[in-house]
Amino acid sequence: MKKFVLVFLILASFNAYSQAVNDCLSNLSIFAEYYKVKNYDSAYEPWMQVRKQCPKMNVAIYTYGKRMLENFIKESQKKGSDGAAEAKKYKYDLINLYDEWLINFPSYKGRRIVGEIISNKAQAMVDYKLASNQEIYNVFDKAYNEDRSSFDDPKPLYNYFKVYFQMYKDGSVTMENIFDKYEEIYERLEEVIDGYSKQLDNLIKKEESGVSLTSREKSNKRAFGINSTASSTYLKNLNAIIAKESTCENLIPLYRKNLEENKTNPVWLNRAASRMDSKDCSDDPLFVELVELLHNLNPSANSAYYLGLLNDKKGNNEEALSFYNESIELESDNIKKARISYKIATKFKNTRQYSKSREYARAALDFQPSMGRAYLLISNLYASSANNCGTSQFDKRAVYWLAAKEASKAASVDPSIRRTAVKTAESYEGRAPTKTDIFTEGNAGKVISFKCWIGLSVTVPAL
Repeated sequence: MKKFVLVFLILASFNAYSQAVNDCLSNLSIFAEYYKVKNYDSAYEPWMQVRKQCPKMNVAIYTYGKRMLENFIKESQKKGSDGAAEAKKYKYDLINLYDEWLINFPSYKGRRIVGEIISNKAQAMVDYKLASNQEIYNVFDKAYNEDRSSFDDPKPLYNYFKVYFQMYKDGSVTMENIFDKYEEIYERLEEVIDGYSKQLDNLIKKEESGVSLTSREKSNKRAFGINSTASSTYLKNLNAIIAKESTCENLIPLYRKNLEENKTNPVWLNRAASRMDSKDCSDDPLFVELVELLHNLNPSANSAYYLGLLNDKKGNNEEALSFYNESIELESDNIKKARISYKIATKFKNTRQYSKSREYARAALDFQPSMGRAYLLISNLYASSANNCGTSQFDKRAVYWLAAKEASKAASVDPSIRRTAVKTAESYEGRAPTKTDIFTEGNAGKVISFKCWIGLSVTVPAL
């Protein structure tokens, strides 16, 4: 008899479980169908049922649920004071949803997304002003420390620093702390941008080889471009926040004060040297000390580049060039090789060594075909040389066709600077010979060779 009762209970329990699962599947299907047609009011009740009864059934509970709650908040806020209580309820439920998401789906498609979930929770706290700066910062910091790899959305990364900067302005964070945090977030945003650049480079190389992209690859290329542009914008905004603090007047005494305790710390030395270089503080003797300590402690691509910079300032051109080349050779990552090559190209442009500048800009493009700013640099080099190349006024102005062509290339490979590049190309086209000039000179179809450092030719457009 006891055995019969036990079997009965097991069967009853199983049937109850099966019914619960069936109910969840039914509610999941109903809520998903309503969601797809944006009928969120009808989707809400079945969504809440499956969320409570079967929280691990499908990640759509959280991805769709997040968007639904955000929509409810938006609609409630439109009602003004009449919708304040309702909006508040949905805001806090969104925070609860992120906590549930973290428990039930910390990974998706084999990828851990803990950092993504927690950072998005912190971003919601920012957007809806649900906590103090310290509380929000703690959530961002948890995301960064627990799962840095999936904390890659540029907006939360930017706000991670912005919240900390507000704490600095309030006096609860030191200048030293704010610079340390800035370097961390700057480097992470660069990593995110580099990731998109590498994927864009692969697609650009495929196109350049004459192979057409698939529809999926074309879609990915657009997505990579959009994400890269967004990340680059947030990186610029990050720099803008700290611009007033990040001056030589602040940096030099700060780094001088902390040099002794960090002189065997290659990360600190590298960051300090990098910041001084980017802010044009490299004429100070402290920069020399930082570079020498860094190179002696840990010879690297960066330390070799800085030694090249120091020799450049001394007028030791051959030594400078040797260190610059060593810097590129010591770096193993192509994106970083491109970045170094571009910096060298910029240094040579500033000293009007245009041929060497173009050489390193082209090297940068070999390493990173999607680096539009390298094409823009070459474009500017050509435009700056227009008056010095060509034997006639027509030929001199023809140089602008070359400049416009390089700017157009920049626009085609790099969405993050497309608008600037298009305007630059249009500007240079406007300075080139007009159709009237071509007709008057009778130069249609003529090949013009430039004997100056440019060493290239251009064919005058046919009328």
